Amino acid sequence: MNLLWLALGLLLLPALWLLLLPLRQARGVHAAQQAFEAEGRNTEQNVTVYRQRLASLEAARERGEIDAARFDDSRLELDRSLLEDAEGQRRSPLKSPSAGRLLVPLIMLTLVVVSLVWYQREGAQGDLAIYNVYQQVRSSPDGSLAMLVGGLENQAALQPDNPKVWLSLFPLYRDSGQFDKATHALQRLIELQGRRPGLLAQLAQIKFFAANRTLTDEVQALVDETLAKQPHQPTVLGMLGIEAFDHGRYEEAIGYWREAIAGFGDAGSAAALREGIAVAQQRLGIAPEATDQSGAGGPALTVAVELAKELRNRAAPDDTVFVIARDVPGKLPPLAIERATVADLPLEVTLDDGDAMAPMARLSQVDEVRLTVRVSPSGQATPQPGDLVGEAGPVTLGDAAAPIAVTIDRVVD
Repeated sequence: MNLLWLALGLLLLPALWLLLLPLRQARGVHAAQQAFEAEGRNTEQNVTVYRQRLASLEAARERGEIDAARFDDSRLELDRSLLEDAEGQRRSPLKSPSAGRLLVPLIMLTLVVVSLVWYQREGAQGDLAIYNVYQQVRSSPDGSLAMLVGGLENQAALQPDNPKVWLSLFPLYRDSGQFDKATHALQRLIELQGRRPGLLAQLAQIKFFAANRTLTDEVQALVDETLAKQPHQPTVLGMLGIEAFDHGRYEEAIGYWREAIAGFGDAGSAAALREGIAVAQQRLGIAPEATDQSGAGGPALTVAVELAKELRNRAAPDDTVFVIARDVPGKLPPLAIERATVADLPLEVTLDDGDAMAPMARLSQVDEVRLTVRVSPSGQATPQPGDLVGEAGPVTLGDAAAPIAVTIDRVVD
């Protein structure tokens, strides 16, 4: 914290120096302005012009070109013009170069005070205090989870409106089984950050486990609100799978868990759900699916691809051919994809888990797939008008001893 205030002080020094700079230059600027005004000759030039014009008027009167009344009017106008010019050239006397010197320290003090107050209100001092709690626990020989929780609880009392302190406390409460405190931390987060689907899902899950894995009316209301905002929210789907498994609805549990796997970004959560799917499949008396995540392995499917004769003149030899396997409901990303060219047709390709686009969407997660083969002149993965396509399925994995034939026979509109 001392380093923070030192850094703020160092940042203020240039600002204070800029405030002092005009004061240090005031005497030189005053002397230069005074010299300029002393050398000014505008008034002298105006008087010279006045005398010349007056002499011209007098000469015109003597020659009889203007009468006395005309002469008086013209001279009056000339006098008025000289007075106006002289009035415009009048300058207020210069103030002393030391005038206002006392105001500069007052402005400097105001700048310092306003900067500190602004930082107190808008800065990250609270986040820095949370960071210091973690640092103190790590550096202390007696550091422990209880010490960390105690420090964060002190910060929660000091800064109850900082969402980061509650975000730090929530997983500590949850993992230590303090469901009441974890629920309170989540509720404070929701009050501060709004009813976000991720927070609502966590709150539903905490209340679900606190109620001995029971889908109470309160939990169901949170589930409904979450899925209305984010239909494929993985935390809620995983929880619903647990509830279905506990009540013997194994097929329903498998469906929830497969859909949840597509939404989880970490391999650990996906692997745990796959293990759950394998157990549910055993309870159903069917062979559990492979859970190996190393790449290739698990179920495989051979696809025989050919291009219909009537479309051969619409495809160039170097056009890209995509062979894609998807889950039948279409809720997951592509489970497997292979790439070739029209010049390779007809061809046979084998799809397995090694052809997955993402670790959370593989052939081993499903029992049936739909096959799509697409010829893309642009080489883009997304379908474009004019692409050629062929489809087959649903195909049950493990039942297809012979290659599955797919003919590219229509044009994408």
